[in-house]
Amino acid sequence: MAIPLLSKWRLGLCVWLLLLWAAPARATHIVGGEMDLQYLTGNTYQLTLTLYFDAVNGNPGALDSDLTASIFAKGTNQRMQDVLLPLVNNTFVTYSNVACTVPSLSTRKLVYTRQVQLPPSVYTNIQGYYAAVERCCRNNGISNIQNPGQAGQTFYLEFPAVVRNGQAFRDSTPRIFPPLSDYACRGDLFYYDFGGQDPDKDSLVYELVTPLSGHSSTNVPKPTVAASEPYQPVSWNPGLSEQNQLPGAPTLTIDRRTGRLQVRPTQLGLFVFGIKCSEYRRGEKIGEVRRDFQLKTINCPFNSPPRILAQLPNRPNAYQPGRDTLRLTPDGRNCVRLRFTDSDPSSALQLLLQPVNYSGPLPTVSVQQGTVRMAGMPDTVVSELCFPTCLDTKGAVYYLNVIVADNGCSLPKRDTVQLAFIATPAVNNAPTLSTTAGAALPLRARPGDLITFDVRATDPEGDALTLAMAGRGFAAAAVGAQLTQQASGGQVQGRFSWRVPCPTTNQTVYEFEFTAADAPCNQPQSTKLVIPIQVEYQNQAPVLTSTLPLPAAVGSPPRVVRLLPNASYEATFTCTDADGDPLTLTAVGTGFNLADVRMSFVPVNGSGQASGKFRWDASCDVLKLMPLEVTFQAQESTCLPKPQVQVVRFELVNPDTLTFLPPNIITPNRDGKNDEFTLPTLPLDFCDARFATVKIFSRWGNEVFRSADRTFHWDGGGRPAGVYFYLIEYTDQRRFKGTLTLSP
Repeated sequence: MAIPLLSKWRLGLCVWLLLLWAAPARATHIVGGEMDLQYLTGNTYQLTLTLYFDAVNGNPGALDSDLTASIFAKGTNQRMQDVLLPLVNNTFVTYSNVACTVPSLSTRKLVYTRQVQLPPSVYTNIQGYYAAVERCCRNNGISNIQNPGQAGQTFYLEFPAVVRNGQAFRDSTPRIFPPLSDYACRGDLFYYDFGGQDPDKDSLVYELVTPLSGHSSTNVPKPTVAASEPYQPVSWNPGLSEQNQLPGAPTLTIDRRTGRLQVRPTQLGLFVFGIKCSEYRRGEKIGEVRRDFQLKTINCPFNSPPRILAQLPNRPNAYQPGRDTLRLTPDGRNCVRLRFTDSDPSSALQLLLQPVNYSGPLPTVSVQQGTVRMAGMPDTVVSELCFPTCLDTKGAVYYLNVIVADNGCSLPKRDTVQLAFIATPAVNNAPTLSTTAGAALPLRARPGDLITFDVRATDPEGDALTLAMAGRGFAAAAVGAQLTQQASGGQVQGRFSWRVPCPTTNQTVYEFEFTAADAPCNQPQSTKLVIPIQVEYQNQAPVLTSTLPLPAAVGSPPRVVRLLPNASYEATFTCTDADGDPLTLTAVGTGFNLADVRMSFVPVNGSGQASGKFRWDASCDVLKLMPLEVTFQAQESTCLPKPQVQVVRFELVNPDTLTFLPPNIITPNRDGKNDEFTLPTLPLDFCDARFATVKIFSRWGNEVFRSADRTFHWDGGGRPAGVYFYLIEYTDQRRFKGTLTLSP
């Protein structure tokens, strides 16, 4: 069936509208923008695109929710990665002076950002890398390029490899100062600070560049990813170029060192311009960022510049820049009277100070701002500028720009007077120090003495002083020394006090260093004074004597006392000290208490002399603890005591150590000689080791005699002569065996 012509037109219109709705908006909207790459940690960086959007003429449909950045290797154009950057912030750019706002100029700041990974195993290209985002289109109303509504923008930056010579190479690209928000007035000087900051403190250089259009177009306003270099630049209108981007007298320029932008426009219109900020490290360029932006030039109401006049003290004529030089002296009133005015009605004026060839404290001004030629207001604002007393130009001539600025639009008009001056600060003499310690040094003291004296610091010029105390080779506070002080004008009075402690080292001389210091105008002067104090202390070791036995020999226990069970031992101790120090005698067992082993020690302590008595009642109870070691010590109460020690080992003696020689023959013939077998030298009982039995056997092993009495007697019992055997047994399993001959 044929479709009517009207229906075909409507169908085509619907298809066109659907295609228009589905495609990215290509309406003109881009004011400018820039990219930056900031190092975070490890291999992680933050990639950010800031896009400036025309909030008056831009189509809201062209405000993207995301843009894609592509990263390439320089030299080879190898695509490294594509990064989708989401929109994270959407704000308005504010005017420098909100009162100068015009409705035809409003800009949004759109921030797209995401973290990216730059692994050192991948990003090693010595030529570096570049990142780009492409988007179309620029404003139709731009006056200095051809076909602006069809010109895209390429946001571009360069960065180095993240590793060099096997080491990590960290770099964050520069961040350019806030975007331009103001307009320019035709015929008036326009200036703006585009200077940036570099997190790595790299050197920055600024220059004008032709903005990049790139590969985006009205047909493909938002490419899926950016293409690689080269990027087509915009085409300037006839008569304009990279170094003459904006018609003016002078034309647009930028300071290579500071990034200050300046132009005096001669034509009305909207002008795009581009700047490049390159970063250098150790003289080598390692990266760059670019910013494209627009400057609108309009006709502004006429604004007369303000005027400033400087009047020197006690001088009838005004200060003449280039001819007069201020000479600032310590005894003079180093002030300049300022008068600033403006022929425009209701002009708000502000005073600014700008040092030219020096850094340091600026002069103070009594009045920094004021309004003139308004109802109730004078025609002139008067202020007084006074230089700081500490200023020192070291013979050179310093220059200070004194600027008055009005509140005119779009930027303030200014007038400047440059003051030349030479400043000489007051002479600063060192403070003086004195004490009441006397001239006879070192001071002498004994432990326990209290040393006190006064310390006085005085400054000849009356400058504020600090008084400090320190020990040479020791901490004054650690030994208990104190310095209390109070200040009055250019004088500080201190009181030193020190209770001399017992010395803990062999140090006998303590040097206390006192320092008085002033620092007017950051020119410190100090004076030191040392007071030595000698601590007089000597200590003779006490003398400890006793009735203990002397050491047996070198290498043996110092002293040994041996007792039989149930025997007793006593020893006396005497200690004397030539210094008369208090003495304390002690006796301590090694691993046991004296009372537990029936030992006792009774000291009689005193100053210069002490005594003690020791007693031990030996018993079998201590047999398992043998040997017993007791340390006797004489301790003196003084600073560096010299204790005296005697160590004694006590042992319980086994009677079995005596010689045991039993007889081996008996002749029971009753002649009174060897008539009986007896053992008078039989080992005595020792604690739990006691005599048990004696047995006598015939040569055939028959027992012929037995007794449990250690005083037994055996006369043979009528047995025939011959050889017999005896066996003696103790309770501790000891045995003594032998033969016994029985003779007629």
